[in-house]
Amino acid sequence: MTTSAKQIREIKRLLPQISNKRARIVIEHILAHGHITTEELEKKYGYNHPPRAARDVREAGIPLETFRVKDSDGRTIAAYRFGDVTQVREGRLQGRQTFPKNFKSTLYEKQGGKCAICSGRFDERYLQVDHRVPYEVEGDFYEELNPEYFALVCGSCNRAKSWSCEHCENWREAKSPNVCLKCYWANPENYVHIALREIRRTDVIWEVDEVQVYEKLKQQAQQNQAPLPEFVKKAVKKFVGEE
Repeated sequence: MTTSAKQIREIKRLLPQISNKRARIVIEHILAHGHITTEELEKKYGYNHPPRAARDVREAGIPLETFRVKDSDGRTIAAYRFGDVTQVREGRLQGRQTFPKNFKSTLYEKQGGKCAICSGRFDERYLQVDHRVPYEVEGDFYEELNPEYFALVCGSCNRAKSWSCEHCENWREAKSPNVCLKCYWANPENYVHIALREIRRTDVIWEVDEVQVYEKLKQQAQQNQAPLPEFVKKAVKKFVGEE
């Protein structure tokens, strides 16, 4: 899609309202050059995770298209340009709301110091406040912070969720909050799909005294020449009488 002069004027009009610094840099570059590549995001601006920078723009309500170009070494890489500017969501231009420290502490106490996904125990500073329904789908529509709409997750689970959500058709197309609420990443205790796929999963962490149980399990898996996940599945099947 070629961005028209009218669309460029519209984005320039909206630019002062965008508070996210990284999103502004990406938008200004595209305004000046027509697109921005992942190579430019890394080498020119120092963004080690280019898709995150593009996501900041989308979360600010400015649509982007992804297409393929060649980098300076001739490899195929991703690049971003403006999408359909008529689909701009002006209500998001100010970016995400910030979370007060006492709100995070409330979630930390509510979850017993555990990640909402993997149930691993972490110090509060290592957990991140996360929208159960992704911001890209629903934004910050809450007049008051309600702990029911948020969760604390560890960095590892947050990255896994981001990757899964960004590859989900609902995240990219329909943007239905109800679909998200039935997903593992929003409601790991009671879900029916993972990014619209018929999958079930559980994340298990062995801590402190439990580590010795894990080591015994791993040893038995090795003796049976089976990958640990498959061995665990087999042990569970036997326990529930399915084998």
